[in-house]
Amino acid sequence: MTETDSIDTARGKVTYRESGDGPPLVVLHGIGSGAASWAAQLEALSDRFRVIAWDAPGYGGSDRLAPDTPAAMDYADTLAAFLDALGIERCRLVGHSLGALMACAFARRWPERVAGLMIADPAAGYANADPETRATRMDARLGLLDRLGPRGMADERSGVLLSETASPEARDRVREVMAQIRPDGYRQAVAMLFGGDIHADAREIRMPVLVVCGGDDTVTPPAGCRAVAGSFPQARFEILPGLGHASYVEGPDAFNAALLAHFGDGA
Repeated sequence: MTETDSIDTARGKVTYRESGDGPPLVVLHGIGSGAASWAAQLEALSDRFRVIAWDAPGYGGSDRLAPDTPAAMDYADTLAAFLDALGIERCRLVGHSLGALMACAFARRWPERVAGLMIADPAAGYANADPETRATRMDARLGLLDRLGPRGMADERSGVLLSETASPEARDRVREVMAQIRPDGYRQAVAMLFGGDIHADAREIRMPVLVVCGGDDTVTPPAGCRAVAGSFPQARFEILPGLGHASYVEGPDAFNAALLAHFGDGA
């Protein structure tokens, strides 16, 4: 596995993993994950791309964001500073789950910096949910962390992110990465999720977008992911059969094939 690097940016330190030296491909993890979850992409795609997987603010060794209740744009601002520090003017961008909210916020504000956009198993956000539902679900997430801690939460919840037929290796990867989350960063990410609205950003993104979803995803089921795809002016929706929410971990071959078909060889 690639080692973790760190870089100082205008918005604090960011830790990340990197492999390859082609055109930049930047991948953003979800709420219960981290850069290490992209190991299969860092290995398999490094012959075509400079693959960069960050630890989002408040994850890994990355500095947390300043506001306690950040918006998706706060993460996008840090992503812009991260790319600046790496000397990357333009990249292909992939966001998974909560990372899809970050990717769409970035693509909406800086479309000229996005050479291509793919989102996977996207979290739509709860900005439009009724206040009672939003509060109840938010309390449940934070209560689980408070009660069990990161390791206990990973033991209890990581299996939800995979299909029933996921390999032991995929289960171990998802569980071990989730067990490393930092409570401070997770709390900020939960606040962003419950204040987020991916549809609002999607409607303003004027580029071809690929939206993929595991066919057995029970966290962000295909119907909801298809609805997200429908909010983009130009989007193609693809189901990855038999895969759960962590589709890129459970089925890297299918995921990577979809990515390559969308992005081409990176030229």
